Amino acid sequence: MGPAELLVLAFPQETVTAEAAAALAKLRTAGDIRVIDSLVVTRHGDGEATYGELADFEHLQGLAGSGGQALPLIGPEDAQEAAELLQPGTVAVIVLIEHVWAEEAAQALRAVGGRIASGVRIPPENIEEAVRAAEARVAAGR
Repeated sequence: MGPAELLVLAFPQETVTAEAAAALAKLRTAGDIRVIDSLVVTRHGDGEATYGELADFEHLQGLAGSGGQALPLIGPEDAQEAAELLQPGTVAVIVLIEHVWAEEAAQALRAVGGRIASGVRIPPENIEEAVRAAEARVAAGR
């Protein structure tokens, strides 16, 4: 198995749109990741949070794990934590994914007694900011 990661993908409305679902499905079918489990968390306008399986939402059923049989690894505690990240009137999809593209490297590491000890997700805006700062330093001759 390759490295796994839990992501909370937030959207600015109370439902995952068909377009967002299609984009997520494309990511899954590209073969770079495997969805191990997933959950939809909605923070309603009144602040109340609810959650449900992808299979509960007709337009999201194709995002579930292989054959729609995701393992039940994401639970109510995860849904509550994700809900705390959301503004009222928004929704998130929590996905536990395996990075299939890295499986061969992970197996090679394990074969020699190694392991992936840690990983850090860096938001794209942080990288963009660092690139702009580096370009400014280069332009200034530093």
